Amino acid sequence: MIADILTGFVAQMQKPTLAFLIGGMALAAFGSKLEIPEPVYKFIVFLLLMKVGLGAGISVREANLIELAVPAVAAAIVGIAIVLLGGQTLARLRGVTQMDAMATAGLFGAVSASTLAAGMAMLDEEGIAYEGFIGALYPFMDIAALVTAIVLARLSAQRKAAAQLSSQPGGSAAVVIGGDGDDSNGHMVRGILVDTFRSAAISALLLGLVLGILSRPDSVYESFYSILFRGLLSILMLIMGMEAWTRLSELRRVAHAYVAYGLLAPLVHGAIGFGAGLIVHQITGFSGGGVVLLAVMAASSSDISGPPTLRGALPEANPSAYVGTSTGLGTPVAILSIPLWIVLADMIIGV
Repeated sequence: MIADILTGFVAQMQKPTLAFLIGGMALAAFGSKLEIPEPVYKFIVFLLLMKVGLGAGISVREANLIELAVPAVAAAIVGIAIVLLGGQTLARLRGVTQMDAMATAGLFGAVSASTLAAGMAMLDEEGIAYEGFIGALYPFMDIAALVTAIVLARLSAQRKAAAQLSSQPGGSAAVVIGGDGDDSNGHMVRGILVDTFRSAAISALLLGLVLGILSRPDSVYESFYSILFRGLLSILMLIMGMEAWTRLSELRRVAHAYVAYGLLAPLVHGAIGFGAGLIVHQITGFSGGGVVLLAVMAASSSDISGPPTLRGALPEANPSAYVGTSTGLGTPVAILSIPLWIVLADMIIGV
């Protein structure tokens, strides 16, 4: 098992997502003067998120909405649960900031399309059937996790800022804990929710999702967004790698926390997804293959939609923490755990 994990780790290091991240870190370490202009970076992020949103919307549009409803709700709940559990767990570890904890949990709550594809391939090889709309479930888990992580991170930051203000001479905590504190807190949460959905990253993601559902963007999706996607993602990873190097000193003190989380979280999250799949199976007759793939989605961590969304919405978070933990450790463990969910599904409900 250790050899398999090491092999999977080396394989992930060679894939473009992590390889370009490391390349950017190497450039920064050697003092390179390379810079990507901010407008170029923002345009790249916009195109990437539009591609992800359009693809998700097309998948939802082509699915049977009645059959999709219960699994979709379960997927969204699983994504939110992973963020709540992961954020609280990481934030309790010494030296891990609330912002980094929520960003990391958000990335683990979101879904890796490549890991989902690997799970489908394994089921196909075994001749195990699953629902045709499974691919349409990932945006529900993905968006629910990312929005939850962003809202909670911003809420924590705002409360921290308010507490610091109130501790200063002449400061006041009335904004948060005044006589009508519940109303103030509710207003603050509503404000953060509105700001989150209006943010550039979430706006682009949701715009693509709506256009994919309500219009017919298939031709432009295939001829433009899909073709550019991998190249643009590699540039984004390069940028994030250069930024990560400048903040690497923040991570060295708590590297052990992220290593432990990256190794254990996929198994815990996969178990949560598997349990949710069993509930859906009891309610709707969801297939054993569907239960396995819901567990695979929960165990995975986003390598496509997550990094640009979090980079745009939570620029204070350290990308060397959340991207390194997710892609370097979480993804290999998630892929290696797929046979475990197949065996469990076969033992419990038969596949």
